Amino acid sequence: MPEPLIQRQPLPYADALTARDAGQIDLVVIHCTELPDLATAREYGERVLYASGTGNSGHYYIDRDGSILEYVDPSRIAHHTRGYNPRSIGIELVNTGRYPHWLDSRRQAMDEAYTEAQVESLISLLGELQARIPSLRLIAGHEDLDLDEVEASDDPSLKVRRKRDPGPQFPWTRVLQGVPLQRVA
Repeated sequence: MPEPLIQRQPLPYADALTARDAGQIDLVVIHCTELPDLATAREYGERVLYASGTGNSGHYYIDRDGSILEYVDPSRIAHHTRGYNPRSIGIELVNTGRYPHWLDSRRQAMDEAYTEAQVESLISLLGELQARIPSLRLIAGHEDLDLDEVEASDDPSLKVRRKRDPGPQFPWTRVLQGVPLQRVA
């Protein structure tokens, strides 16, 4: 597979994120943005949420047309999955997910399919990352690692999953056939 074209567009706070050695990285976490488009995802990623002057973001974003953007260099620890950030790379696929009613118990379906271009770009990016980071051997969905349930926004007596991405439309079989990574599930 040809090397993917990656557009580097660092977040304003990217250099403030903690540096790490590539040998620490053994896991890729697949996310969906659960937002309507890449511009909104960028806006969310630029929000400063911590005293360190940083926020929540994946390392890479893949738009519906297959474009790959690097918001955080993998040599830095991005905030994308509680408890796994120091050892992982976060890849976000633009997809509406449950937007804008993330925690409404009546709106938990994640019906938007991932585009062919996104899947091809993801497989290409994963191959490139494995070639560059030999310790990378595992892959998981955000939903595999964050199992917390929270009160539903429409009915506090109900619980919903806090994170469900990349969701039921994600083509795990195809991705795992395309790259030799072991799924953590």
